[in-house]
Amino acid sequence: MTLQLILMFALIAVIIMIIVAGYVKAPPDRAYIISGMRKNPRILIGRAGVKIPFFERVDKLYLGQMTVDIKTEQSVPTNDFINVNVDAVAKVRIGTDTESIQLAAKNFLNKDPEQITLDLQDSLQGNMREIIGTLALKTINTDRDSFSDQVMEKASRDMSKLGIEILSCNIQNVTDENGLISDLGMDNTAKIKKDAAIAKAQADRDVAIAQAEADKAANDARVLAQTEIAEKNNALAIKQAELKREADTAGAIADAAYQIQEQEQQKTIQTATVNAQIAKAEREAELKQKEVLVKQQELAAEIEKKADAEKYQAEKKAEAELVQRQKKAEAAKYEQEREADAKKAQAEAQKFAAEQEAAGIKAKYDAEAAGIAAKGRAEAEAIKAKGLAEAEAMEKKAEAYKKYNGAAMAEMMIKIMPQMAAEIAKPLSQIDKINIYGTGDGSNGASQISGNMPIVMKQVFDTMSEATGVDFTEIMRAGTYDAKVNKNINITGADVSVETK
Repeated sequence: MTLQLILMFALIAVIIMIIVAGYVKAPPDRAYIISGMRKNPRILIGRAGVKIPFFERVDKLYLGQMTVDIKTEQSVPTNDFINVNVDAVAKVRIGTDTESIQLAAKNFLNKDPEQITLDLQDSLQGNMREIIGTLALKTINTDRDSFSDQVMEKASRDMSKLGIEILSCNIQNVTDENGLISDLGMDNTAKIKKDAAIAKAQADRDVAIAQAEADKAANDARVLAQTEIAEKNNALAIKQAELKREADTAGAIADAAYQIQEQEQQKTIQTATVNAQIAKAEREAELKQKEVLVKQQELAAEIEKKADAEKYQAEKKAEAELVQRQKKAEAAKYEQEREADAKKAQAEAQKFAAEQEAAGIKAKYDAEAAGIAAKGRAEAEAIKAKGLAEAEAMEKKAEAYKKYNGAAMAEMMIKIMPQMAAEIAKPLSQIDKINIYGTGDGSNGASQISGNMPIVMKQVFDTMSEATGVDFTEIMRAGTYDAKVNKNINITGADVSVETK
C-alpha cells in the first residue's frame, strides 16, 4: 500500500512538473502554435495551454495589424500610355481562422512584423502595377476609391493564399513624368475661374440694380421722415419754450426762498462751528497740560533711571580703573626692579669694558707715540742728510759752473738749439692751412716764412744774453775758423772773462 502511494505521489509530481514546465499563455495579438505530438498542431490565441516538454514545441505568429508601404519604384504606363508613379499604403493582418493561420505559419512563423511587411511588399506592388495598366490617368486621379478597391480585389486573391487579410488600401499620391496631371488641373481651374467670373459679373449686376432701387426707396423714405421730424421738432421747440418760461418763474421763486433758507442755515452752522471750535480748543488745552505733566513725570523717571545707571556705571568703572592702576603699579614696580638690576649689571659691564678699553687705548697711544717719535727722528735725520747732500751738490755745482769755459757753454747752447727750434716752430705746426701770396718786391711768401726762422733765433739769443749777461754770439763765434786763426775773441759774462788778441 505504501509503495502505491509513493508511485501515485511521484506520478502526480511528474504531472505537476510537466504542467509547470510546459505552461504557455498566448496574448491576443499572437498565435502560439504547439506541434509535435499531433497531426494537426494546436493553436492558442489569447488563452493558455500546456505543451509536453521534449516532445512538443511552441512557435509564435504575429496577428496584429501591419502597414505595407506600396510604391512604384519605376514609372508605370496607364491604359492611355502615360507613365505615372503611385504611392499607396495598405493595412494587412494574418487571418484569425484556422486555415489562414496554418497558411501563414508556413510562410511567416516566428517572424517580426517588419519582416512580414517586406515579404508582402513585392506582391502588393505587382498587383498595383497590373491595375494601373488597366486604368486611364483621369480615372486613377479622379476615382481613387475605385482604384484602391480594384487593387484590394486583385491583391486579396494572392494574399489569401498566404493567409493574409487586406483591411484597407489608400492611394496617397499620384504623379506623372510630364506634368499632365498639373495641366488637367490648370484646365479645370481655368474653367472654374471662367464660370466663377461670369457668375460674379451677373451677381454684381443684380446687386447694382437692387442697390439702386433700394437707394431710391430709401431716399424717398428719408425725405418723408425728415419732413415729419422737422414738423415735430418745431412743435417741440414751441412747447419747450412755454415750459421753460414757467419753469424759470418757478425756479426764481424757489431760488429766492432757497437763498433765504440757506442764509439762516449758514448762520446756525457758523454759530455751532464757533462753539465747537471753542470746546475743541479747551479740550486740546487740557490734553496738552496732561501731556506736559505726563512727559515731565516720564522725563523725571528717565533722568533718575539714567542717573542711577550712570552712577552704577561710574562706580564699576572706578573699581575697574582702581584694579587696573594697582596692576599697572605692581607691573611698573616689577619692571623698575628688573630694569635697575639690568642697569646695574650693564654699568658693571660697561665699567669693566671701559677699563679694558682705556688700558688698550693707553697701550695703543704709547705705541703710536713711540712710533711717531722714532719716525720724527728718522725724518729729521733724513731731512738733515738730504739738506747736507743738496748743499754739497750745490757747492759742487757752483764749483763746476766756475770751471765752465766758453766751449762748455757753447756745447750746452748747441744741445738745446734743436729743442729751441722745435719750440719756436711749434706754433707753425698748429696752422691747418696757409695761403701764400707774392709781394711787389719780387719775393714770394714761402721765402718770407723760411727767412723768419733765423730772425726769431737771433731774437732768442739776444734775449738770453741780456738776461744772463753772457754774449752767446761770441761764444758761438769762438768755435769758428776765424777765431782759431786770428785769436780775436772777447767773451764777457758773470764770473767769466776771456780776451784773446
